[in-house]
Amino acid sequence: MKVISYNLRKNSASGELIALAEKYDPDLLCLQECDTLELPAEVGLLHLADSTTRNRLGLAVYYRRDRFTAQKTQAFALKKSLHDMVLTPAHERLLGTRLHDIVAERELVVASFHAAPLTARNSLRRNQIRSAHEELAVLGPNLPTLMVGDYNYPIFKKHLSNEVRESGYDLTLSDSRTYTRYKFFRGHFDLATSVGLTIDNVETLPRGTSDHMPILVTSSYSTAAIPADGGPQTVALPEGEFSI
Repeated sequence: MKVISYNLRKNSASGELIALAEKYDPDLLCLQECDTLELPAEVGLLHLADSTTRNRLGLAVYYRRDRFTAQKTQAFALKKSLHDMVLTPAHERLLGTRLHDIVAERELVVASFHAAPLTARNSLRRNQIRSAHEELAVLGPNLPTLMVGDYNYPIFKKHLSNEVRESGYDLTLSDSRTYTRYKFFRGHFDLATSVGLTIDNVETLPRGTSDHMPILVTSSYSTAAIPADGGPQTVALPEGEFSI
């Protein structure tokens, strides 16, 4: 199963989606900072499952209809940062879709996530990630789940990895940094957290017009049981990644 996640930088990279879909042939496409009023119903062979409605630059999930059937999609509001409350509100920072995999004959949950901006504290982003995992567990109880997106968490990943393990998820970073636009804010912003799946590879794709680079997550269903109440999981940190 191949999933592309891409922060479009206020929709500026929307014109790249068809080319990405044609080149990498993903099964799913998860977007952040897309103009939800202008989203096409189809991107190549991918069909729009749903998008957020309460913030124009929001989230969207696309899927291949020859591989999946969308059963339910739900947007979630997470704890707000000061930026959300005072400047540009982001009411919905998580969009989850419950799918039936026609090929594997099983269900799973895939979600697009966008954490609070860097003006917020890491503790708030960890709260959002933990809450997002909890919401997805309600959307698809004990189902394999993949949450991808812009986690806005370039450094100090030790605390993040601890939070992820406590919620029973694996945290996987891509093979190279996904954000290198500014001198002091660079690193692996775009991440994948998962449960019930084996992440075979996470590849950072070439830069487009966005300040984020897309990531391509390749995964397969895990034979391990999904922990019902969380439990220790592994976190893959690439060599040289700075964490405290």
